[in-house]
Amino acid sequence: MATALAVHLERAGNRVVAATGGSRSEERVRRYLPSARFYPASEAHLAARAAPIALIGVPDDMIEPLCSNVAGHEAFGRGKWVVHLSGSVGLAALEAARRLGAHVLSVHPLQAFPTVESGIEHVPGSPMAVTATDEDGYAFGATLAEQAGGRPFRLPDEVKPLYHAAAVFCSNFLVTVEAVAEGLFRLAGMDDPVSMFAPLARATLDATLSLGPEDALTGPAVRGDRGTVRRNLEALARAAPEAIPAYVALSRMAAGLAARSGRLSAEDQRRVTELLDAWS
Repeated sequence: MATALAVHLERAGNRVVAATGGSRSEERVRRYLPSARFYPASEAHLAARAAPIALIGVPDDMIEPLCSNVAGHEAFGRGKWVVHLSGSVGLAALEAARRLGAHVLSVHPLQAFPTVESGIEHVPGSPMAVTATDEDGYAFGATLAEQAGGRPFRLPDEVKPLYHAAAVFCSNFLVTVEAVAEGLFRLAGMDDPVSMFAPLARATLDATLSLGPEDALTGPAVRGDRGTVRRNLEALARAAPEAIPAYVALSRMAAGLAARSGRLSAEDQRRVTELLDAWS
């Protein structure tokens, strides 16, 4: 994510002067940001001193210790902008920088970054959550987001974990569910399941985005089809019992969605839920 954003920030006229990290980070920097000087992770404070803006693009649990370590070298001075890129971590993770007089904020692209190339491709036009402590911070974060090609929106610090949980359902769990489907299709005898279920997956996602989840939902939950649900569960019990908890949980939520949309009666929802309870 950090590399992809930096590429777009350079294209907007900024200069990335330094970067830091491990060997894989160095490979990315050499390829995508050749003008930046690279520092090993042990010298992150030197990279932080090199410019008035420091972007912290590391795994969420590393943000606070990295910030504290760099701050311990007094690399975050008054007037510096320190920006982390996490969707779930609050601004308290940058407290060590703030105590030194730095401005702190976060910018999080609501986008997936499986590779640098795909990130560079998909960043333009993506919404970007900006979290700051004051109006100057929001304005600066919005400028960064816009220069990277994004569409900034304000995200209060206190709701970041909930916002990120929503993103996990939207993206990460979507991939996880498709991985489960791939495994089950293979157990059912399909040799190349991804290419086979691709039309179904694409049509379903397209319908969800164009119609909304309530109208796009299909399957036994909408029909209140206890028989199909029971047969599915019995098949899973024989072939993939580890998938039963997920099937039960998602079926219960699907039934609730169908009921809220008026496509499943309260009685049929109760009957489906009773069956699912027996498998919980």
